[in-house]
Amino acid sequence: MLDRLQYVKQRFDEISDLIIQPDVISDQKRYKQLNQEYKGIKALVEKREEYIVILANIDEANEIIADGSDAEMVEMAKMQLDEAKERLPELEEEIKFMLIPKDPEDAKNVMVEIRAGTGGDEASIFAGDLFRMYTKYCESMGWRSSVVDMNEGTSGGFKEVIFEVTGEDVYGTLKFEAGVHRVQRVPQTETQGRVHTSAATVMVLPEAEEFDVQVDMNDVRVDFFCSSGPGGQSVNTTKSAVRLTHIPTGLVAQCQDEKSQHKNKDKALMVLRSRLYEMELAKKQEEDAKKRSSQVSSGDRSAKIRTYNYAQGRVTDHRIGLTLYDLGNIMNGDIHKIVSELQLVNNMEKLKEASEVY
Repeated sequence: MLDRLQYVKQRFDEISDLIIQPDVISDQKRYKQLNQEYKGIKALVEKREEYIVILANIDEANEIIADGSDAEMVEMAKMQLDEAKERLPELEEEIKFMLIPKDPEDAKNVMVEIRAGTGGDEASIFAGDLFRMYTKYCESMGWRSSVVDMNEGTSGGFKEVIFEVTGEDVYGTLKFEAGVHRVQRVPQTETQGRVHTSAATVMVLPEAEEFDVQVDMNDVRVDFFCSSGPGGQSVNTTKSAVRLTHIPTGLVAQCQDEKSQHKNKDKALMVLRSRLYEMELAKKQEEDAKKRSSQVSSGDRSAKIRTYNYAQGRVTDHRIGLTLYDLGNIMNGDIHKIVSELQLVNNMEKLKEASEVY
């Protein structure tokens, strides 16, 4: 393990030197990538220092005990040895997890798209509940979220809502939320008290920057139209809303959240760029899936991943068999337990794959 940590230290020193070079600073793409790598391995370098100190303490304690000439020193050495041996396995496990190669996408901001699925008005209301859950969670994480586009349901909620989330390691945290979310409850619109099952689809797209995806505007048809509200009625008379159609792929992105046509076009382009980027990423994930079978793959958006049962007050994540009887708090944004369990399972799978290294 020390050999791998030495390589990490050398790379850390190399990056520390590179990020102050004028030619690197002027290359924004490379500068950003190096800064992300710097942040990612700084903590590992600190763990390396602790690891070296503990190994040195063990060697020193063993020497004093072997010498045995000073009884008081031997007693202190035994205490030092016990402490070091207790900490060493924990630290090695921490380092192993940190040595797992990080997905370079994990540091990206995201576009989250929530669409009502089967269930009519109730599905739209549930999509609205999920939107509130995620925005509350983002707030608790110190992230910023902003709506890009929405199409409200006739009885509340959303037929579709797209919002941007910016912050630290957003994609790495939210990527496993992609898939079909199912709700079982008595709908607000139900008069006879029967439990219905409805669904909404969540997509989590890593936000693509200009240097990630080059969009040729000659391949894009731009349409301007009036913003609309619930039920499709027009809410303004100026054509400030923008729809972009990428002709080669047929992908469509639109934005009507801003009053400015120019701002709407910029946001729509951001969504389009992210969708194009996600198409390429999905291909890569599909190739990776052939090599490894992951319980918590973020690639299959058609998979039913979670059920929210209101009658029993429970939430079940079907991928990892996790059931929590805390539906009220979860719908209020407290999904930390679910997210951390999904990340843990994913890391354990990666650690198992990389076990031969150790």
